[in-house]
Amino acid sequence: MELYDLELSGNCYKVRLFLALIQQPYTLHPVDFLEGEHKNDKSIERNAFGEIPVLVDGDLTLRDSQAILVYLARKFNRTDWYPTTPADEAKVVQWLMVAESEIARGPNDARLHDKFGYELDIDTAREKSTRILTILDYHLSDRDWLALDRPTIADLACFPYVALSHEGGISLESYPSIQSWIERIKALPNFVSMPAI
Repeated sequence: MELYDLELSGNCYKVRLFLALIQQPYTLHPVDFLEGEHKNDKSIERNAFGEIPVLVDGDLTLRDSQAILVYLARKFNRTDWYPTTPADEAKVVQWLMVAESEIARGPNDARLHDKFGYELDIDTAREKSTRILTILDYHLSDRDWLALDRPTIADLACFPYVALSHEGGISLESYPSIQSWIERIKALPNFVSMPAI
């Protein structure tokens, strides 16, 4: 397996973290994002969207971190991380969608603005951040994990950009349940970090 990766990307980190937690080897290919390597002909050939991460496993090429997490969990039969019963699977998937939408347009957008200089509506990103962080904190106030009674790929999908909120000018000080959840994830066996986490 090969992973085309950017160290500072929370989406790439989700995949690296999951592979570390389940102790699966892979070959890492750093992509020079600042030089536009993700948009060169070779990268576009692998992934027409010109995005990272990209996972190549034999003849299969996958983009999108959430899709890659699902694939890896299924490939390695990790039903502990991604269950097969309809209700439990749906509970995990709904949080994968939160990672893709509310967290991406909230804490992630704020980080893109503050850390990387992206031109976007920072006030809207911060409003969306407050909304999703408030929901997350309330949800985690009486449970340890997002979807089930154990960590799943739902937690890994939502974790990076929430934990990196400070890089978008958003403090987690008012969200004690989120802070505890972050510490639980960091305490998982084989946990690996990324810059600023």
